[in-house]
Amino acid sequence: MTDPAPQQFKSASSGRLVVPGWMNLVPGHADAVEIQLDVAKGDLGRTQASLLIEYWATPDDLTLQSVLPVRAFTAAPESWCAFVPARGRVLVRAIDPQPNPPVLASHWINVDPATPAGTTVNVTVNFPAQVTPIQSLMNPN
Repeated sequence: MTDPAPQQFKSASSGRLVVPGWMNLVPGHADAVEIQLDVAKGDLGRTQASLLIEYWATPDDLTLQSVLPVRAFTAAPESWCAFVPARGRVLVRAIDPQPNPPVLASHWINVDPATPAGTTVNVTVNFPAQVTPIQSLMNPN
């Protein structure tokens, strides 16, 4: 038996699709910040790339983690967003295991409790065209 697809929500202010599950993350704390996610046009053809998004309500509490494949951005030209309360931290990781070496980049967003409701944060992901290897300090050969 298959379950029907869950209802897809859109941001009233931006028209972006909301990553499933990324609303009302902490009971008693309203959504205050819209995190808008964009992938550079030149990276939309990456077949293995994805964004790993995490929300930490406290330093010890991983509240939610989601994977958003880059191909989801070609399927939804309006792009994607997530909502978080005015507290905690958001970690966005860009991952592409296909090239050698693989690409992995991370960015933390600290959400100040004094952040006004309706604040928008833009995250633009632009994968590097080529990764330059560096010499290991442990093995100077």
